[in-house]
Amino acid sequence: MATIEPLAIGVCSWSLQVKNIPELKGFLNRLGIDVVQIACGDPHHASWDEGDDMPRAALAAGFRMTGTMLGFPGEDYTTPDHIRRTGGFGDPNTRAERLDILAWGLERTLALGLRDIMFHGGFIPEPGSPDRKPFLDTLAKAADMAAGRGITIALETGQETADLLRLTLDELRCPNLKVNFDPANMLLYDMGDPIRAVEILAPDIRSVHVKDAKRPKVKGQWGEEVPLGQGETNTALFIQTLKKVGYRGPLVIEREVGTQEERFRDIAYGIDFLRKVLAS
Repeated sequence: MATIEPLAIGVCSWSLQVKNIPELKGFLNRLGIDVVQIACGDPHHASWDEGDDMPRAALAAGFRMTGTMLGFPGEDYTTPDHIRRTGGFGDPNTRAERLDILAWGLERTLALGLRDIMFHGGFIPEPGSPDRKPFLDTLAKAADMAAGRGITIALETGQETADLLRLTLDELRCPNLKVNFDPANMLLYDMGDPIRAVEILAPDIRSVHVKDAKRPKVKGQWGEEVPLGQGETNTALFIQTLKKVGYRGPLVIEREVGTQEERFRDIAYGIDFLRKVLAS
């Protein structure tokens, strides 16, 4: 795997809505970067025209990859309540199937020459909930599956408070179960202060999505995702705090709103914005 310098700026492949590796390579060239977090390519989440040949094509393309992202069939982001019911390992009825999908994602990750996979684990049950132990048992099984393949899982933040995630990681004590920190998700789900969350989760932040958002105006609805620097994340302070707690991984921009060209425009703006933040 190619070395990626500390705090290198990258982009999520699915944010560019690409269908094949040459298209991704073309967008990266236009953006002037070569670091990407890449979707595994499962049919329900950012599929690739290359199919099973995608890893070979990606490795031949010459860009640098930070890790993979996995989605699960049936995840529904229509409202926060929809994803609460359908996301990650939240539904007991889909856990076995999704562990099988994870096994496929782990093999795809290895085929890409990578050792990190990211996904939404689902809404973590609070202490005292009867489903907390079965949910944590599922996360522990997922971590054990990944450890057997030499892979680290990074759970995406946002669907729970940093305090609950900290408690859960400390309770599980799985050395390869880490955090993919997305500050905007904490605002979109209205789950606390992203800056405070960085300090709480610092020892386990494995990777980062750089995204901006505003909190929801109505409880139970989504907040609003916006271009970097236009929301309530305080991206400059976020980057400063990451550096303060010792994070030296890549800064991967995610954008999930707008047409393909609108996303490209906002990502290009975000790259320039991040470069200025890092320079200052």
